[in-house]
Amino acid sequence: MATLDLQEQEQVDAFKHWWKDNGTSVVLILVAALTVFAVSKGWQYYKEKQANEASTLFAELNKQILSNDPKRINDAAAAVMDKYASSAYAPRAAMLAAQSNIQVKDAVHAKTQLQWVIDHASEAGLKDVARLKLASLLLDEKNYADALALLNAAHSDALAGLYADLKGDVLNAQGKTDEARAAYQQAVIKIDAKSPYHGLIQMKLDALGGAK
Repeated sequence: MATLDLQEQEQVDAFKHWWKDNGTSVVLILVAALTVFAVSKGWQYYKEKQANEASTLFAELNKQILSNDPKRINDAAAAVMDKYASSAYAPRAAMLAAQSNIQVKDAVHAKTQLQWVIDHASEAGLKDVARLKLASLLLDEKNYADALALLNAAHSDALAGLYADLKGDVLNAQGKTDEARAAYQQAVIKIDAKSPYHGLIQMKLDALGGAK
Protein backbone atom coordinates (compact mmCIF):
# COMPACT_ATOMS: atom_id res chain seq x y z
CA MET A 1 0.00 0.00 0.00
CA ALA A 2 2.86 2.28 0.79
CA THR A 3 4.29 1.60 -2.64
CA LEU A 4 0.95 2.49 -4.22
CA ASP A 5 0.82 5.70 -2.20
CA LEU A 6 4.28 6.51 -3.39
CA GLN A 7 3.27 5.95 -7.00
CA GLU A 8 0.24 8.14 -6.55
CA GLN A 9 2.40 10.85 -5.01
CA GLU A 10 4.79 10.63 -7.94
CA GLN A 11 1.86 10.96 -10.35
CA VAL A 12 0.53 13.93 -8.44
CA ASP A 13 3.96 15.56 -8.44
CA ALA A 14 4.35 14.84 -12.16
CA PHE A 15 0.95 16.36 -12.87
CA LYS A 16 1.77 19.44 -10.80
CA HIS A 17 5.00 19.85 -12.73
CA TRP A 18 3.20 19.45 -16.06
CA TRP A 19 0.48 21.83 -15.02
CA LYS A 20 3.05 24.41 -13.98
CA ASP A 21 4.55 24.29 -17.47
CA ASN A 22 1.36 23.90 -19.49
CA GLY A 23 -1.56 25.00 -17.32
CA THR A 24 -1.75 28.53 -18.65
CA SER A 25 -1.82 27.32 -22.26
CA VAL A 26 -4.55 24.82 -21.49
CA VAL A 27 -6.68 27.47 -19.83
CA LEU A 28 -6.19 29.84 -22.76
CA ILE A 29 -7.16 27.13 -25.23
CA LEU A 30 -10.29 26.31 -23.26
CA VAL A 31 -11.22 29.98 -22.97
CA ALA A 32 -10.63 30.49 -26.70
CA ALA A 33 -12.74 27.46 -27.57
CA LEU A 34 -15.57 28.62 -25.34
CA THR A 35 -15.33 32.13 -26.76
CA VAL A 36 -15.52 30.87 -30.34
CA PHE A 37 -18.51 28.74 -29.45
CA ALA A 38 -20.25 31.64 -27.73
CA VAL A 39 -19.50 34.05 -30.58
CA SER A 40 -20.69 31.51 -33.14
CA LYS A 41 -23.95 30.98 -31.30
CA GLY A 42 -24.33 34.69 -30.73
CA TRP A 43 -23.66 35.50 -34.38
CA GLN A 44 -26.16 32.87 -35.49
CA TYR A 45 -28.77 34.35 -33.18
CA TYR A 46 -27.94 37.86 -34.39
CA LYS A 47 -28.26 36.86 -38.05
CA GLU A 48 -31.58 35.15 -37.45
CA LYS A 49 -32.84 38.16 -35.51
CA GLN A 50 -31.67 40.53 -38.25
CA ALA A 51 -33.27 38.41 -40.96
CA ASN A 52 -36.57 38.29 -39.09
CA GLU A 53 -36.58 42.04 -38.53
CA ALA A 54 -35.64 42.72 -42.17
CA SER A 55 -38.40 40.37 -43.30
CA THR A 56 -40.93 42.27 -41.19
CA LEU A 57 -39.91 45.61 -42.70
CA PHE A 58 -39.96 44.13 -46.20
CA ALA A 59 -43.50 42.89 -45.61
CA GLU A 60 -44.42 46.42 -44.56
CA LEU A 61 -42.95 47.74 -47.82
CA ASN A 62 -45.13 45.35 -49.80
CA LYS A 63 -48.16 46.73 -47.98
CA GLN A 64 -47.12 50.27 -48.85
CA ILE A 65 -46.64 49.33 -52.51
CA LEU A 66 -50.38 48.65 -52.62
CA SER A 67 -51.07 52.09 -51.18
CA ASN A 68 -49.50 53.78 -54.25
CA ASP A 69 -48.20 56.48 -51.93
CA PRO A 70 -44.66 57.37 -53.14
CA LYS A 71 -43.54 58.81 -49.80
CA ARG A 72 -44.68 55.81 -47.81
CA ILE A 73 -43.08 53.45 -50.32
CA ASN A 74 -39.77 55.31 -50.28
CA ASP A 75 -39.75 55.55 -46.49
CA ALA A 76 -40.49 51.83 -46.11
CA ALA A 77 -37.76 50.92 -48.60
CA ALA A 78 -35.27 53.24 -46.91
CA ALA A 79 -35.95 51.56 -43.56
CA VAL A 80 -34.88 48.19 -44.99
CA MET A 81 -31.93 49.62 -46.91
CA ASP A 82 -30.60 51.67 -43.99
CA LYS A 83 -31.04 49.18 -41.16
CA TYR A 84 -30.42 45.90 -42.98
CA ALA A 85 -28.20 46.83 -45.91
CA SER A 86 -26.40 43.49 -45.90
CA SER A 87 -29.59 41.43 -46.01
CA ALA A 88 -31.10 39.94 -49.16
CA TYR A 89 -34.17 42.06 -48.53
CA ALA A 90 -32.44 45.43 -48.94
CA PRO A 91 -31.66 45.34 -52.68
CA ARG A 92 -35.12 43.91 -53.36
CA ALA A 93 -36.67 46.74 -51.41
CA ALA A 94 -34.66 49.22 -53.44
CA MET A 95 -35.77 47.56 -56.70
CA LEU A 96 -39.44 47.62 -55.70
CA ALA A 97 -39.26 51.27 -54.69
CA ALA A 98 -37.37 52.17 -57.87
CA GLN A 99 -40.01 50.52 -60.04
CA SER A 100 -42.72 52.39 -58.16
CA ASN A 101 -40.88 55.67 -58.69
CA ILE A 102 -40.39 54.93 -62.37
CA GLN A 103 -44.15 54.48 -62.73
CA VAL A 104 -44.82 57.90 -61.21
CA LYS A 105 -41.94 59.39 -63.24
CA ASP A 106 -39.79 60.19 -60.20
CA ALA A 107 -36.46 59.55 -61.89
CA VAL A 108 -34.42 61.14 -59.10
CA HIS A 109 -35.47 58.64 -56.44
CA ALA A 110 -35.48 55.75 -58.90
CA LYS A 111 -31.91 56.42 -60.05
CA THR A 112 -30.66 56.68 -56.47
CA GLN A 113 -32.27 53.37 -55.53
CA LEU A 114 -31.05 51.56 -58.65
CA GLN A 115 -27.52 52.83 -58.06
CA TRP A 116 -27.76 51.57 -54.49
CA VAL A 117 -28.54 48.10 -55.80
CA ILE A 118 -25.57 48.25 -58.17
CA ASP A 119 -23.26 49.33 -55.36
CA HIS A 120 -24.53 47.06 -52.57
CA ALA A 121 -26.32 43.96 -53.88
CA SER A 122 -24.43 40.70 -53.55
CA GLU A 123 -26.48 38.98 -56.25
CA ALA A 124 -25.22 39.54 -59.79
CA GLY A 125 -28.68 39.11 -61.26
CA LEU A 126 -30.09 42.00 -59.26
CA LYS A 127 -27.17 44.21 -60.27
CA ASP A 128 -27.75 43.33 -63.94
CA VAL A 129 -31.43 44.29 -63.81
CA ALA A 130 -30.65 47.50 -61.92
CA ARG A 131 -28.08 48.52 -64.56
CA LEU A 132 -30.58 47.89 -67.32
CA LYS A 133 -33.29 49.96 -65.65
CA LEU A 134 -30.88 52.76 -64.77
CA ALA A 135 -29.51 52.85 -68.33
CA SER A 136 -33.08 53.23 -69.61
CA LEU A 137 -33.64 56.23 -67.34
CA LEU A 138 -30.35 57.78 -68.45
CA LEU A 139 -31.38 57.31 -72.08
CA ASP A 140 -34.57 59.25 -71.38
CA GLU A 141 -32.38 62.04 -69.98
CA LYS A 142 -30.12 61.86 -73.06
CA ASN A 143 -27.19 60.93 -70.82
CA TYR A 144 -25.87 58.59 -73.47
CA ALA A 145 -22.32 58.18 -72.17
CA ASP A 146 -23.36 56.95 -68.73
CA ALA A 147 -26.08 54.77 -70.21
CA LEU A 148 -23.58 53.04 -72.50
CA ALA A 149 -21.12 52.60 -69.63
CA LEU A 150 -23.77 50.63 -67.75
CA LEU A 151 -24.74 48.58 -70.79
CA ASN A 152 -21.13 47.72 -71.55
CA ALA A 153 -20.63 46.28 -68.05
CA ALA A 154 -20.40 42.51 -67.72
CA HIS A 155 -23.82 40.90 -67.40
CA SER A 156 -25.47 37.49 -67.55
CA ASP A 157 -26.19 35.93 -70.92
CA ALA A 158 -29.85 35.67 -69.94
CA LEU A 159 -30.13 39.46 -70.23
CA ALA A 160 -27.78 39.85 -73.21
CA GLY A 161 -30.66 40.42 -75.64
CA LEU A 162 -32.21 43.17 -73.53
CA TYR A 163 -28.83 44.81 -73.00
CA ALA A 164 -28.09 44.75 -76.74
CA ASP A 165 -31.52 46.13 -77.59
CA LEU A 166 -31.23 49.05 -75.19
CA LYS A 167 -27.70 49.67 -76.39
CA GLY A 168 -29.11 49.90 -79.90
CA ASP A 169 -31.63 52.47 -78.68
CA VAL A 170 -28.88 54.58 -77.13
CA LEU A 171 -26.66 54.40 -80.20
CA ASN A 172 -29.58 55.16 -82.50
CA ALA A 173 -30.45 58.22 -80.39
CA GLN A 174 -26.87 59.37 -80.88
CA GLY A 175 -27.22 59.01 -84.63
CA LYS A 176 -24.73 56.12 -84.75
CA THR A 177 -26.75 54.08 -87.21
CA ASP A 178 -24.21 51.40 -88.06
CA GLU A 179 -23.40 50.71 -84.42
CA ALA A 180 -27.09 50.71 -83.52
CA ARG A 181 -27.79 48.21 -86.31
CA ALA A 182 -25.05 45.92 -85.01
CA ALA A 183 -26.52 46.09 -81.51
CA TYR A 184 -30.03 45.28 -82.74
CA GLN A 185 -28.68 42.38 -84.77
CA GLN A 186 -27.07 41.02 -81.63
CA ALA A 187 -30.33 41.47 -79.76
CA VAL A 188 -32.27 39.57 -82.44
CA ILE A 189 -29.84 36.68 -82.07
CA LYS A 190 -30.09 36.61 -78.28
CA ILE A 191 -33.86 37.06 -77.92
CA ASP A 192 -36.05 33.99 -78.34
CA ALA A 193 -37.58 34.06 -81.84
CA LYS A 194 -40.96 33.08 -80.36
CA SER A 195 -40.99 36.09 -78.04
CA PRO A 196 -43.17 39.06 -79.08
CA TYR A 197 -40.24 41.23 -78.06
CA HIS A 198 -38.21 39.62 -80.83
CA GLY A 199 -40.56 41.10 -83.42
CA LEU A 200 -40.25 44.60 -81.93
CA ILE A 201 -36.47 44.47 -82.16
CA GLN A 202 -36.71 43.22 -85.72
CA MET A 203 -38.88 46.23 -86.55
CA LYS A 204 -36.20 48.56 -85.18
CA LEU A 205 -33.59 46.75 -87.23
CA ASP A 206 -35.72 46.94 -90.37
CA ALA A 207 -36.19 50.68 -89.83
CA LEU A 208 -32.41 51.07 -89.97
CA GLY A 209 -32.16 49.03 -93.11
CA GLY A 210 -30.99 45.97 -91.24
CA ALA A 211 -33.17 43.49 -93.15
CA LYS A 212 -31.39 42.67 -96.38
